[in-house]
Amino acid sequence: MNVIERLTMLNIKYEIIKHEPVFTAEQAEFIKGLLSGVGCKNLFMRNKNKDYFLILVDDCKMANIKNIEKICGNSHLSFASEEELNNILGLKRGAVSPLGIINDTLNKVKIVIDKGLVGKRLLIHPNINTATISIDYNDLIKFIEYENHEYFYMEDN
Repeated sequence: MNVIERLTMLNIKYEIIKHEPVFTAEQAEFIKGLLSGVGCKNLFMRNKNKDYFLILVDDCKMANIKNIEKICGNSHLSFASEEELNNILGLKRGAVSPLGIINDTLNKVKIVIDKGLVGKRLLIHPNINTATISIDYNDLIKFIEYENHEYFYMEDN
């Protein structure tokens, strides 16, 4: 089942637009003029024990890796490889999204959410970087819980 089918099955309302491929938050800035919501940066990271974390942060903020390491209870976080991204989440660079957990059937990935995103409408990729969806925060949590993934929050940086 793909992400759009899963969102529909869960009765999650969303808006979607298709666009040219974007690989960075800066390149995706124009989307904010087309869809209502807060742009999100998504970082796929791992520690030396191969514990995986998908960090979701407001795209206007810098991700504080030291703070994220503390929250995750791990030191030495680094970006996961493109091979790990593809093998675990079925994604490619530029399309990282919390919705990628639909492909993580072994539940290896924990989601770390910027507390500043709580209650907002979010702009995220539907697992491809040629489209963006606008989804309510509570509906994203509904999706994460349905996919049986652990999530926790980090304070604003």
